[in-house]
Amino acid sequence: MRLTFLGTGTSFGIPQIGCSCAVCRSTDLRDRRNRSGAVVEAGGATLLIDTPPELRLAMLAAGIRAVDAVLYTHDHADHVHGIDDLRALSGKGRGQLPIYGPAGALRRMRQRFDYIFDPLARPIPGSSRPDVTTTALEPGVEAAIAGVVVLPLQFSHGPTTVLGYRFGPLAYLTDVREVPGPARAALRGLEVLVLNALFHRPHPTHLSVPEAVETARAIGARRTYLTHLTHETGHAALLAELPPGIEPAYDGLVVEV
Repeated sequence: MRLTFLGTGTSFGIPQIGCSCAVCRSTDLRDRRNRSGAVVEAGGATLLIDTPPELRLAMLAAGIRAVDAVLYTHDHADHVHGIDDLRALSGKGRGQLPIYGPAGALRRMRQRFDYIFDPLARPIPGSSRPDVTTTALEPGVEAAIAGVVVLPLQFSHGPTTVLGYRFGPLAYLTDVREVPGPARAALRGLEVLVLNALFHRPHPTHLSVPEAVETARAIGARRTYLTHLTHETGHAALLAELPPGIEPAYDGLVVEV
């Protein structure tokens, strides 16, 4: 199993528009962060997690040419607004691309991107649109997606909810405010955990860095990678402060599980 980080930044991305802080001016390429997304390759299948705005650029940089399914965590702009790039991954001999996610998120996406999901909205001749099917996932119920067993888990994200995903020895959680006891139990025995970490101070919709460290220790994965990072945490400085077994991810990082 292989995990590729397409993006590891917060909703603003880094560098942030109009900012001249040290991290936004950094020459360390690990500080240049697209909006968060990832690819999991397992059993001959390639699963895309979210479609962030820089999806095309991130897929090209990672050398990923095709995917078998898309898993959405939720429908916030930084996680879905690259959806039009699915045109290059579906239709025209490639067939329909199945997408999965929370029922509410998929419902809102059908309204927001009606040109994709409305069967009566036909593309102009000579143009195209993503050719997709949608399936809502039930939290806590395993699903076979492109032959890969996936366990969706539901978490709070402020006033909304998100899905995190476990793929056997790997789990990918982003935009979660907390990981309560039952979810921690469902994540026991991981080799690799991906967990969001926003600021060092508390935030109403995301784990902070100290909270993410505490959560990672409680879950006990052999390796934990922090994602959805802001320009307040430069890669090198954050890496130096984190305990062994926990480190910041960066765009393009490939993890073999």
